[in-house]
Amino acid sequence: MPTPRNSTRERLIQAALELFTANGITDTTTKQIAELADVNEVTLFRHFGNKHGLLLAAIEEAAVFTQLGQTLVERADQADYIDQALKEYAIACLEALEQVPEMVRSVVGEAGQYPTENREALGRGLTQANRYVAEYFDRVIHRRQMQPNLSSESLASLLNGMLLGYAVIEFTSEFHELWQSRDDFLTNLVTLFLQGAIQPTQVESLDVRDLPADTVHLILQRAKKQGVQDYAIAYVLFGAGLSARELTELTRSDYHVKQIQVSTRQVPLNQWILEKRYGSHTKNPLTQWLKTRKDAFPAMFLASENQPITEADILQRWTDWTEGIPNEPGIEQAYQTWCVDLLMRGITIADLKILTQQTEAQLQPFVDRAREKLAIEQAIRLDQPPRSIAK
Repeated sequence: MPTPRNSTRERLIQAALELFTANGITDTTTKQIAELADVNEVTLFRHFGNKHGLLLAAIEEAAVFTQLGQTLVERADQADYIDQALKEYAIACLEALEQVPEMVRSVVGEAGQYPTENREALGRGLTQANRYVAEYFDRVIHRRQMQPNLSSESLASLLNGMLLGYAVIEFTSEFHELWQSRDDFLTNLVTLFLQGAIQPTQVESLDVRDLPADTVHLILQRAKKQGVQDYAIAYVLFGAGLSARELTELTRSDYHVKQIQVSTRQVPLNQWILEKRYGSHTKNPLTQWLKTRKDAFPAMFLASENQPITEADILQRWTDWTEGIPNEPGIEQAYQTWCVDLLMRGITIADLKILTQQTEAQLQPFVDRAREKLAIEQAIRLDQPPRSIAK
């Protein structure tokens, strides 16, 4: 049970957040905050010294950036694609700022009026929040053995600085023509950010290892023997190119006959996989699995006791399906196989960029691999006896 002191402090912070958000910092008085918190002004001053001290506490204890940064760090070891993780962080960051637009405007406009100790404390808070994003970069860089052009701290500072700059512009002027939409800004930001700071090394180190058709069909056959859900999972891995993490986030409502909604993008669910058809758009391994469901749980795939499936569950299933197969295929090769197959069947790199939300530089290794396979196929077709020359 919280102590009366903590309860009073929490009420003051909550009241300040409500008033700062609604009216801005300038137009909010300590008297209004005290009245909303049901305390007297003396109590407010005793806890925080002044309004700016209360503002700092509200920012620190609301911990918007810290929580976002912590979430980003936790995903560092699971993220399949760094640009998607960064875009999701950027979206969450801007959505959080949008909840307090008046407060952002006031912080920007009044920063010069803050006492020195409050400005120093605010700076420390922003620096601490920035460290979480820097830690994320450290982990990803180490995991992928990249050699970025800038330090992790610099990368984090640039990313957060750009996001804050975007928020300030959006909250202070709706008449600019700097970008067409938020998605336009975020896509360009992540593309520029990664290509300039990280991407060249990352692309060069990518080794595309798509799987041969007989291996893919064998994996699907083994999954089918394990049960209807296993078959559906394998089908989505190869038919939509999703990662294990994306599978855990799917809900039943994300499937729309021919396509699947995945976070901020849509992907087709192909019924043809490496020249073999797996049912139709209305009757395939996924629809068969969903028809067997008698429960009301929203998750598309379930673990034991009707809990949403986890990445560990999916990886264990993959291990079971691929046991004994030469070269021990990794689950990431399902996505690589999907990309290469689409390119060989004629999809343009521009359209594949839309489906994957990857940059052209990131997709180039897949394009090179598809061209290599097509060249080999063409050479084999040309391996015919020479035509006789009529006399």
